[in-house]
Amino acid sequence: MKAISYRSYGGPEVLEYGEVRDPKVGPDSVLVKVRAAAMNPVDRHCRAGHLDGLLDPVFPVIPGWDVSGVVVQPGVAVTEFAPGDEVIGYVREDFLSRGTFAEYVAAPVRTLARKPRNLTFEEAAGLPLAGLTALQVLTRGLDVQEGDVVLVHAAAGGVGSFAVQIARHFGARVIGTASERNHAYVRELGGEPVAYGDGLAERVRALAPEGVDAAFDTVGGETLRVSAELLAPGGRLASIADGDVVGLGGNYCWVRPDAADLARLAALAEADVVTVHIDETLPLQEAARAHELSETGRTRGKVVVTVDWDE
Repeated sequence: MKAISYRSYGGPEVLEYGEVRDPKVGPDSVLVKVRAAAMNPVDRHCRAGHLDGLLDPVFPVIPGWDVSGVVVQPGVAVTEFAPGDEVIGYVREDFLSRGTFAEYVAAPVRTLARKPRNLTFEEAAGLPLAGLTALQVLTRGLDVQEGDVVLVHAAAGGVGSFAVQIARHFGARVIGTASERNHAYVRELGGEPVAYGDGLAERVRALAPEGVDAAFDTVGGETLRVSAELLAPGGRLASIADGDVVGLGGNYCWVRPDAADLARLAALAEADVVTVHIDETLPLQEAARAHELSETGRTRGKVVVTVDWDE
C-alpha cells in the first residue's frame, strides 16, 4: 500500500511517500480503508524523537493517530463492526509503527467508534484525538460542572476549540485565550476571547474578578503558572503540555483511546454540539506540508490529509 513513513527521527524532510507493507489484521483489530487522517502536534513530536523515552519506534514508522474511513475486514474476534461500516478512530498504540497516514490501517477495535453521520470524512478525521483530549480533560481532569467559569488556552486550536464547545454544552462559562485574529472564531464557538501574552492575568481578572473555577492549559510554562494564579478558591487546574502542573496541585492529562468516550463524542457531533473546523486539506502525498503547518502553531482548527480513491 501507499503511505507516508520515516526511517529515522528528524524534521519534515524525513517523511517519504511510497510503498510499505500491507498491515496484518490481528484478532482484535479492524482493517480500515483510510479516507482521511488528521494532523496533530504530537505527530511531529513523535517524528522528531521527542517521545522516544515513552514509545519505542519500529522503523519505518507511519505517522498519524487520527483516522476516518471504511471497515474492510474485522479481525476474527471482532463483533462490533462489519465490512462497509464508516468509522473514526484514535489509533494510538504503545509503540510507533503503523499509523494512519496510509491507504489502510489495522486499528485495534478499542480505538474505534462509528463515524458521525452528519460529518464529512475530512471533518470526522479531525474529531478523535483533539475531541477526546478536550472531553477527557474536562470530565476527568477538571470535573467541569454547570455554572463553572472555565479558562481554556489556545481556544482556537484543535483541542481548545473542542474544549470551548464541550464546556459550554456542560453549562460552563468559557474564557478562551487566542490571538486577535481568532477572537471572532472563539466567540462563534461560545467563548469569551482574551489575547494571550503580557498582561493576560489582568485581562482574565477583568472578566472573572473572583477567579476561574477551572483552567485548561495547553501551552505550559509561564501560561501554566499564570493559570494557577487565576484560580478561585478550590479551583482546578489541568495541563496536557507541562508536567509541572502536578507540583501546582493540578492534573497532568494524557488522552487515551476509549471507544465509549469516542462514541459519546460522535453523538455530540451528530447533535451539532461540536463542530470541526478544517483549516486546510492536503493529499496524502503532501503530508510533510501538514507537519510544516503544525510547526507554525498558527492553524485554526485542524489540518487534514486525504487519500484519493478512484471509486
